[in-house]
Amino acid sequence: MKKANILWIIMEIIFLIIFNVIFFTIGGTDHNASVWISYGFIHFSYSMLILTPKLNRWYKSAAVLGLSLYAISTVCFFVQFIVGLLFILMSLSSIKLALVVQLCIAGLYGILLIANIIANEHTAEAEEKRQNENEYVKSASVKLKYLIDSVKDKEVKKKIEKIYDTVYSSPAKSHCSLEQIEMQILNSIDELVNAVLKEDKGNIIVLLNSLLAVVNERNQKLRKLN
Repeated sequence: MKKANILWIIMEIIFLIIFNVIFFTIGGTDHNASVWISYGFIHFSYSMLILTPKLNRWYKSAAVLGLSLYAISTVCFFVQFIVGLLFILMSLSSIKLALVVQLCIAGLYGILLIANIIANEHTAEAEEKRQNENEYVKSASVKLKYLIDSVKDKEVKKKIEKIYDTVYSSPAKSHCSLEQIEMQILNSIDELVNAVLKEDKGNIIVLLNSLLAVVNERNQKLRKLN
């Protein structure tokens, strides 16, 4: 385990140690049910505060999206801590008020937390979709640019430049039905790279003509879908 992780764990348990030492030193172990209920809710809210960062998916906006979840858990903890502390000091003989109030706070917290997790999941899916849509144009353009810089034959270079311009200017927004043809284009570019390395001009020309046709086909289909 990394040193930083150990330090985080130590920092997280400091509150629990201090709270429990004060609770049992001053109040002892003889408490009525309402006090133990409040004690349990305080520990629950603090546990959720610690666990909240682990609820985030790994996405580019994790820092921003995770902040909203952490803010909700933080507010809930402080509210639950203050309310729980009041009920501990009041030490009511009946559990009804302490249970209902703190259960409502925990329930509201659960609703807000789950709603935000769902919203964050939708944001993450949309972000992932945008990344996938951009991957085809980005990947194909990089490979074709490499070929342009590598090829010396003027005829071949000119054809590659034409395909590069067509791909680079293609719409980044894609469609799930075009996934197969986009994969075919990327595979064809890989075949073209191998042909260039072997200096097989005959095969290079055939691949270039085929590649341009497939790139144009992809763009035409995308325009119809949009």
